[in-house]
Amino acid sequence: MKLGLVTYNLAPKWDLATVIKNCKATGFEGVEFRTTHAHGVEPSLTSEQRQEVKKRCADGGLTIWGLGSTCEFHSPDPAVVRKNIATCAEFAKLAADLGARGVKVRPNGIPKDVPVHKTLEQIGKSLAECGKVAGDLGVEVWLEVHGKDSAHPPHIREIMDHCDQRAVGVCWNSNAGDVVNGSVKEYFNLLAKDIKSCHINELCSNYPWRELFACFKQINYDRFTLCEIAETSDPVRLMKYYRALWLELQRP
Repeated sequence: MKLGLVTYNLAPKWDLATVIKNCKATGFEGVEFRTTHAHGVEPSLTSEQRQEVKKRCADGGLTIWGLGSTCEFHSPDPAVVRKNIATCAEFAKLAADLGARGVKVRPNGIPKDVPVHKTLEQIGKSLAECGKVAGDLGVEVWLEVHGKDSAHPPHIREIMDHCDQRAVGVCWNSNAGDVVNGSVKEYFNLLAKDIKSCHINELCSNYPWRELFACFKQINYDRFTLCEIAETSDPVRLMKYYRALWLELQRP
């Protein structure tokens, strides 16, 4: 596995140069650029600007792993869903231009006035559309295990079963709801075949991190686990400690 950074929420105010510098100084190998942050990596970039971002990250030894969009497909309003599908396509084009592996999307809840299974099917079919566009561009779409009720792993499983698109996978999000009787194995195994990216948070919490990392080893996961923690006044120092603990938790 590799260690990377989600700019949410440790680095929302860092410009691109700071992201590259701090990751290089602390052994973080990759980044997920979350939209709306100071780095400015957005679909609005021109072709020349995209090539500049790609070159600067490559020169700094930083892998552009993914783009953290806020695209979501649970709304009961078809126009809102269509807009999010179109936005996801724009992020997929940006990912392809930057050499990124994928685009993170999310469910962000389940509307109360719509049958749950109908919403899950709608999300899955929307993801299939996004995945077709992304796949044709050589990139992936990652469904974050996210949102009130929608983050329930069996719901994510149902969404993915409706999607059935090779370019679409799951972004494990290390939520408290993953844990059943002190273990993540049940829900990890439920989603394992589709996990293509991962967010990790406070490694000092009581979440079963060592077990999670062992689960990743069992499926030969060789992709990124991305640090998603709160900002701090001393980020480089914290990131160095974070990497040391991340390495320790992978020991048998």
